Amino acid sequence: MAGGGFTTNSGSHFEAKITPMVIISCIMAATGGLMFGYDVGVSGGVTAMPPFLKKFFPAVYRKTVLEKGVNSNYCKYDNEGLQLFTSSLYLAGLTATFFASYTTRNLGRRLTMLIAGVFFILGVIFNAAAQNLAMLIVGRLLLGCGVGFANQAVPVFLSEIAPSRIRGALNILFQLNITIGILFANLVNYGTNKIKGGWGWRLSLGLAGIPALLLTVGALLVVDTPNSLIERGHLEEGKAVLRKIRGTDNIEPEFLELVEASRVAKEVKHPFRKLLQRRNRPQLVISIALQIFQQFTGINAIMFYAPVLFNTLGFKNDASLYSAVITGAVNVLSTVVSIYSVDKVGRRKLLLEAGVQMFLSQVVIAIILGLKVKDHSDDLSKGYAVFVVVMVCTFVSSFAWSWGPLGWLIPSETFPLETRSAGQSVTVCVNLLFTFVIAQAFLSMLCHFKYGIFLFFSGWVLIMSFFVYFLVPETKNIPIEEMTERVWKQHWLWRRYIEDDDYVAHEKVGNTKNNGYDPASQL
Repeated sequence: MAGGGFTTNSGSHFEAKITPMVIISCIMAATGGLMFGYDVGVSGGVTAMPPFLKKFFPAVYRKTVLEKGVNSNYCKYDNEGLQLFTSSLYLAGLTATFFASYTTRNLGRRLTMLIAGVFFILGVIFNAAAQNLAMLIVGRLLLGCGVGFANQAVPVFLSEIAPSRIRGALNILFQLNITIGILFANLVNYGTNKIKGGWGWRLSLGLAGIPALLLTVGALLVVDTPNSLIERGHLEEGKAVLRKIRGTDNIEPEFLELVEASRVAKEVKHPFRKLLQRRNRPQLVISIALQIFQQFTGINAIMFYAPVLFNTLGFKNDASLYSAVITGAVNVLSTVVSIYSVDKVGRRKLLLEAGVQMFLSQVVIAIILGLKVKDHSDDLSKGYAVFVVVMVCTFVSSFAWSWGPLGWLIPSETFPLETRSAGQSVTVCVNLLFTFVIAQAFLSMLCHFKYGIFLFFSGWVLIMSFFVYFLVPETKNIPIEEMTERVWKQHWLWRRYIEDDDYVAHEKVGNTKNNGYDPASQL
């Protein structure tokens, strides 16, 4: 068991049925992903709408509508304020995740999700009613706080409440809801763009209230996880919830393991300091690397700015939103593939296969754009335009069954209980930091790199695939509290960190015995 030398039923599964309570709880919790996805999808759509640009970003409106053909195709959306509108959400999420780490550990996963829901609702009100840029940014900042709290609590909640044999599939519900949120936003943008009177963007931003309400109501209805209840000293309640969600009375082995994990966790007064210890290095390095790599696949650049990107490539406004809907639908369907395959095929194979697919599709896109889309003219015939959309869909599909869900799943299932909240906090923080960097920089990068932007991201895909091949172990079907023994101690590199730490701990115990003190005598 992670974080201690105690394991029960080592190598075996605890008895657990897939109960309706587990399914309902996971669906409710995963609506946090729905909200996150809608926020990602809606921002790119409204920034492609002329009435929105005219009201809040007149400089961009002039370049895209009034001065068509004057500015470079690649540079017409390059605007710091426009990028700040998109990226401010992630900056706020980055800050909020530190507070969310405290609430997740001390107040529970459920209450943290409720706090996220309240932030989302407030953010939606500010955005839909925005009269100026300041009001718009405040709304995005509030939504960002919701993202920080939701992304902290939901993946951990899903990993803890699910039986180990379907943990991957249930955890990916979070990512599936992100993709559904993006698709929903793209469909809404496509519809509201046709509204006469120039207020369609308000409806786009306001409809985010639906997933916000779903998450808030869901957080009120679900139970907290047994891990969280036991960690906070509610042993009997934790045992009752465990019996309810597992659908069996034979829960004693799993309950004892959770109690032991909680005991070890309570000994840790400073989880962030504990996280930096040598024995936690493997989980920390992999979690941080996965978040950085997830953003440097280029996916968020494409999903944030899909309508803007397709506009840049010469698609008309309506056609660009339509193409974004297609990529959103591919995103959802491919995430369903991941739910089916993650606990059968495994995490590593999905990541490696996707690496090849993403690399090839991005190189092909770069070649086509390099040959056909110039600064002041685009020779993108219908055939080539369709082919670009197909290649973008090929890229999006491979991401959606690999780096999208697994970037969240692997960190949430590998940290031991005593550092799980701190580990998830660092995971979310790094993810939001690099999402902010890419969101803030992408339109400027597109202006300067032009078609080379896709070669830039494909180079990163190559690097991350090598990282996975050599350093990311397989974690499918392994109980969370047995990761240390069955994963890290078996890996060619990471076991050195665990074993060296165990050796140091053993030496310390030996020294205390030689000094006349035997810890065993206190038991």
